Amino acid sequence: MKKVNLCLLGASGAVGKEMLKILEEREFPINELKLLGNKDAGKKVKFRNKEYTIEKADKKSFKNMDITLVAVGSDISKKLSPIAVKSGSVVIDNSSAFRMDKKVPLVVPEVNPEDVKKHKGIIANPNCTTIIALVALAPLHKYGKIKRIIASTYQAVSGAGKEAMEELEQQARGWAEGKKFEISAFKYQICFNLIPQIDAFDKNGYTKEELKMLNEGRKILHSPNLKVNCTCVRVPVFRSHSESITIETAKKITPKKARELLAKAEGVKVVDNPAKFQYPMPLDTTNQDLVFVGRIREDISAKNSLTLWCAGDQLRKGAATNAVQIAELVLENLKDKK
Repeated sequence: MKKVNLCLLGASGAVGKEMLKILEEREFPINELKLLGNKDAGKKVKFRNKEYTIEKADKKSFKNMDITLVAVGSDISKKLSPIAVKSGSVVIDNSSAFRMDKKVPLVVPEVNPEDVKKHKGIIANPNCTTIIALVALAPLHKYGKIKRIIASTYQAVSGAGKEAMEELEQQARGWAEGKKFEISAFKYQICFNLIPQIDAFDKNGYTKEELKMLNEGRKILHSPNLKVNCTCVRVPVFRSHSESITIETAKKITPKKARELLAKAEGVKVVDNPAKFQYPMPLDTTNQDLVFVGRIREDISAKNSLTLWCAGDQLRKGAATNAVQIAELVLENLKDKK
């Protein structure tokens, strides 16, 4: 595979660091690597036994870069991603800046890889909960067409960044030592607590995070009439989001059939043996890329309805790995064009 010049914007953040790790693990073919990050400009980072200096991003930063991975907030991405595109780079953006733009593909490689070919310079990485849910649901949708999704998410603090992860650890230590601790990353104490709000509330009473599952799910599955009801909760877990999902399908899917479909699905591991107390948990899904699915059972309250539980690493498959997988698809398409 041809080596490319790759730029990583947001190299020092939790997702940016994970992207570097994934790029190295998957042996992504890099000729020249450029690391950008205004807050930590000047900081040294090791990659493949070589030391790199994080540079401050400006209009000239993306010159001669074939691919740019963006791991910063939407405000910064809106400013810099178009500049990267004008410089000739294909941008893979992990923020929410362009996800619902009709001209920008929103991609989960296990679900809609063909959409990568439609890009006009920017490809959006979906929200972490959407990625984890759809990796598990896509095989079921393909077989029985999902009409409605009811989801409750149990989201690790990794989704709120490295400061949130540090805060959970500090609060746990403070509680164990009987000391007072600060509350800054969240509105409330997260240690030994659940916070039923992620992102700001919309006028309809749902948070922006909850509406992402609806809007992004419709776009990725190409199902504009898909109905979604979602509740997102922050939980005191370091990594890996978990989700309780009930789906209503046009064609009935038995639990047995669902297990068969999921056992063959890319990116999925079925962990479903209640008799032996085997089911997906955050600790088991941390630091790997598969979405674990279990507790698969018929919804006894409705027809053509199935309930399942899934878990996946938010920083990896829910963010960094998905972005690198998209970059791999971009490389394949470049190869095909030649």
